Amino acid sequence: MIFPIRSKAKVLALALLVISAATWLYLSVGETEYGRSLGPVAPRFSPTASLLGDLESRLQEAEEENRKLRLQLGEVRNEEQGTGLGSEGENSSHCDHRSLTEKCELIHVAIVCAGHNSSRDVVTLVKSILFHRRNPLHLHLITDSVALRILGNLFNTWMVPSLQISFYNASKLKTDVAWIPNKHYSGIFGLLKLTLTKVLPSDLSKVIVLDTDITFATDIAELWAIFKKFTGQHVLGLVENQSDWYLGNLWKNHKPWPALGRGFNTGVILLLLDKLRMIGWEEMWRLTAERELMNMLSTSLADQDIFNAVIKSSPSLVYQLPCYWNVQLSDHTRSEQCYSELADLKVIHWNSPHKLRVKNKHVELFRTLYLTFLEYDGSLLRRELIGCPTDGEQQETRQEALSKLDEEDPCYDFRRESLASHRVHLSFLPHQTPPADPYDVTLVAQLSMDRLQMLELICRHWEGPMSLALYLSDAEAQQFLRYAQASEVLQSRTNVGYHVVYKEGQLYPVNLLRNVALKNAQTPYVFLSDIDFLPMYGLYESLKKSIAQLDSYRSPKALIVPAFETLRYRLSFPKSKAELLSMLDMGALYTFRYHVWEKGHAPTNYAKWRTAVTPYSVEWAPDFEPYVVVKRDCPEYDQRFLGFGWNKVSHIMELDAQEYELVVLPNAFIIHMPHAPSFDISKFRSSGNYRICVQTLKEEFHQDMSRHYGSAALKYLTAERNQ
Repeated sequence: MIFPIRSKAKVLALALLVISAATWLYLSVGETEYGRSLGPVAPRFSPTASLLGDLESRLQEAEEENRKLRLQLGEVRNEEQGTGLGSEGENSSHCDHRSLTEKCELIHVAIVCAGHNSSRDVVTLVKSILFHRRNPLHLHLITDSVALRILGNLFNTWMVPSLQISFYNASKLKTDVAWIPNKHYSGIFGLLKLTLTKVLPSDLSKVIVLDTDITFATDIAELWAIFKKFTGQHVLGLVENQSDWYLGNLWKNHKPWPALGRGFNTGVILLLLDKLRMIGWEEMWRLTAERELMNMLSTSLADQDIFNAVIKSSPSLVYQLPCYWNVQLSDHTRSEQCYSELADLKVIHWNSPHKLRVKNKHVELFRTLYLTFLEYDGSLLRRELIGCPTDGEQQETRQEALSKLDEEDPCYDFRRESLASHRVHLSFLPHQTPPADPYDVTLVAQLSMDRLQMLELICRHWEGPMSLALYLSDAEAQQFLRYAQASEVLQSRTNVGYHVVYKEGQLYPVNLLRNVALKNAQTPYVFLSDIDFLPMYGLYESLKKSIAQLDSYRSPKALIVPAFETLRYRLSFPKSKAELLSMLDMGALYTFRYHVWEKGHAPTNYAKWRTAVTPYSVEWAPDFEPYVVVKRDCPEYDQRFLGFGWNKVSHIMELDAQEYELVVLPNAFIIHMPHAPSFDISKFRSSGNYRICVQTLKEEFHQDMSRHYGSAALKYLTAERNQ
């Protein structure tokens, strides 16, 4: 963004900002159809073909308007500065680099990423790149085991066309840099960029290297095209450092590493890998680091100090990039001298430990740009690159399956959305793996934004590990992040895994969410619950004891935790079975759903449970859907069941078909807390077609059971028909 002196330029610049912001906001709205959110979120549009076409046309209109405004802005600048649009000063952004990049040329980007928080940063960075890009991309991610698991699953479920991902094990590179003392907050991972000539494929000739705290405001192909400007001994493309750090005058006795002038920032690097290997880069940086460490003792800015020391000795290695390719918002930044002269920015670098809280005259403008991509609906970035070949095998398989659906089918929406590809961000917040315990159990549940208030309550009732799948839009995910970081209760828990499944479509994918939470539990046993149930106090330890007592039996078991409910929003929670029975007799509690769906839990045999002191077995019955404790390798939930209806029933039937013994625990209970009805249960009650589709899916499930289990599954169909 430019901040020129004369009023005419100010008006044009303001108009350009408004149109750009409107375009971003129009494309980044989120949905809240599954309940109220913690903050105002605009409705998100489902990316159907017709709607995407409308979005594309509006985007093209906005981009054309931007182009015209930039031309007018250039004319104003010509009047003021007497320069031509075609000229390129040191920091001019008007040279069209696109003409230097082939239409479908593959662009390579390398990023070092470690841990949960850094993985979230990478997602925002990649969104900003994908939003602007018109070329195929190949991301080379150097990760630890945490980031590998998170990003590997995310990109696998994201399925972005013309995007290749390669992972490299950071732990194998640590020995190359572990000998370097480093005071930077990035730790040892902040030094790994020095090793890229070694870790990246030997046939890869050039790569753009980015820090995770980068936001792109333009097509990365423009940056890639600058490689063609390298001449002579150029092997590194860098932007000058925009603080006085390397001048050594920030405070008394400040002694930085040697650098050429102001030095260079390594948040954005163009690496000419083939030439670096030819000149012996690995030996070069090692010898330089060893020499300087004799006086400096440690690095303060990680790899950046060593890059600058090398450049100080060999200045001809570096091609200086215009400053707008790395506008640095560090604590001592002087970047205003760069962007105040530009019509638009290229790359914003949040290279302060304070990140968005950095002090800067125009930080609100930069923060708005960053938040736009942070909350942007990543599903909209799955667009194909026109005229470029794609290798999206998963996407093609899904498209083929969609093409086989009959749009005249009354249940078309159910079938289409059961094929939806939901992006899944595992371990959205840091958490620890529980210690090995053969009888340990994880509470497994799923929720959307309207059930977020249950998290603190459950944490007070269940001290064991939890695996929770959250169904959120991109904007809601950030609201959840702020909520969790502000909650003392949630922050005190290190054994809760939060796995975000991003919204796609109109039906709540309840069984997909359950499967995500189930598959990412990290204990031998799981307690398959729902988020609106509060466990009795001490249930975690009680379940572990019950598991230990019953584990010696060979046949698989599903341990049933009897479910009750209250209609009161304020409840004096029973502290024992005796107290619960008293409240049951007084009408303060009821057996779960006795008044609307009694057969869902009737086989639990509550009358026997009242006096039972030892576990007892019960038989499966139609529509039985208890909450159970099973081994983690139990059958998954059937994902054809979306929204409300038969999602748990089908799972219990599958357990019975696999000969799980259903055993009721006599001293365990959970209590359902009241809440407003969900969108899907309201639709089930009001829509006859919805109920017909659930019935159709039930019948198809029965047919699949018969094919899979043969004659043993006939009892389910017979029982269904005899009701």
